[in-house]
Amino acid sequence: MTTRPKTAMVLAAGLGKRMRPITDTMPKPLVRISGKTLLDWSLDSLARAGVAKAIVNVHYFPEQIVAHVAARRAPRVVISDESQTLLDSAGGIVHAFPELGAAPFYVVNADTFWIDSGVPNLARLALAWDTAKMDILLMLADLQSATGHSGGTDFLMAPDGALRRSKADPTGLIYAGAAIAHPRLFRDAPAGPHSLNGYFDAAIAAGRLYGMVMHGHWITVGTPDAIPLAEAAVAAAVAGSPGTLAELTSPFTEFK
Repeated sequence: MTTRPKTAMVLAAGLGKRMRPITDTMPKPLVRISGKTLLDWSLDSLARAGVAKAIVNVHYFPEQIVAHVAARRAPRVVISDESQTLLDSAGGIVHAFPELGAAPFYVVNADTFWIDSGVPNLARLALAWDTAKMDILLMLADLQSATGHSGGTDFLMAPDGALRRSKADPTGLIYAGAAIAHPRLFRDAPAGPHSLNGYFDAAIAAGRLYGMVMHGHWITVGTPDAIPLAEAAVAAAVAGSPGTLAELTSPFTEFK
């Protein structure tokens, strides 16, 4: 890709049921890990990748997220309001489609994050993108580079990066909650709630789903008892890097 995506969809509308009782009074994207909300971990990664506009969908305690991002400038945040109906991952993208534009865009989950090692992973994802052969390019993590993941693996990757479902093969890879998608996928998509998983399967069938293994450490926080594990993983990742946490995760250290 000669130009990195300047727009992103941040999926932040989930109910966070497994995070109760914390999420009885707040949305999961505002849970803090090492002093930073999960949502800000995602937005800061997008800022480092040069994203100018992030569409953040909201449903559960939407006013808290709206207030939290109100002063944010990098990236500029546009709210996609799903307060009336929770639309799931793909439904949220379809609902926000007018804001996403005609170019490939990032899709990022607001309840997972990562510590980059070397070139930021979203920049690497853009470098790996090939519009001619890809409809979706997923960022993937191996089990050894993940904290908080309690399930199996999601995909097996061919030498050229093409993906197929792993059927929980322990040698497979985990979808790390970040991707680049081409808007052509959603032009004729139905309105209403539906999942991105169907688009993954359609892209596999067409030979147009690809992956890139991330460099660094991937962290998912599903339950309250996963918070200290996540913070320990952040500390360990920073301890093994030459920079401080602020330097490694600052939204102002954009990769050129």
